[in-house]
Parts: sequence; structure tokens; C-alpha cells
Amino acid sequence: MKLMVVIIQDKDSDGVVEALVEQGLSVTRMSSTGGFLRKGNVTLLIGIEPDRVEAINDQLKRHCTSAEPNLHAATVFVLEMPEYLKV
Repeated sequence: MKLMVVIIQDKDSDGVVEALVEQGLSVTRMSSTGGFLRKGNVTLLIGIEPDRVEAINDQLKRHCTSAEPNLHAATVFVLEMPEYLKV
């Protein structure tokens, strides 16, 4: 399993979450603020199988936009997750 930590702009979050839920993914959404995007943003936590990482990256490219030239539309961390439980 993989854990994707995705930091996106708040304005893009609804479209991204809707697209991921339509693909049958469980997404945890947290409001956040920090240095990556330098504005209010949203952090998504997504537990997935390794072969689905690229599909999620494709959705992020479709739904995330950058209004400023030096501002990233999304920051993505993909981590190994040795255990994943839904209780």
C-alpha cells in the first residue's frame, strides 16, 4: 500500500475530491496552511494500491490549476504504508 499526501489549493479541492471519490477512493480532507503553496490550502490523505498512483496524478493534473507562474498547482508525497486498516 501507498499513502499519498497531496497538498492543493482550496479552490481546486472540490473538483479533485469529487473525481477521486468517483473512482471509488476514500479521501481524507484536512484544511491546512503552510509554506508549500503559501496560502490557505487543503491536504488530502489517500491510501491506495501502488498501481493507482499514476491515475491519481492524472486527476491532479486535470483538476489543479496554478494562477501564478512560480506557484505549483499541487505538491504530492507518496509514502510506503506497511499497514492500512479501516475500523
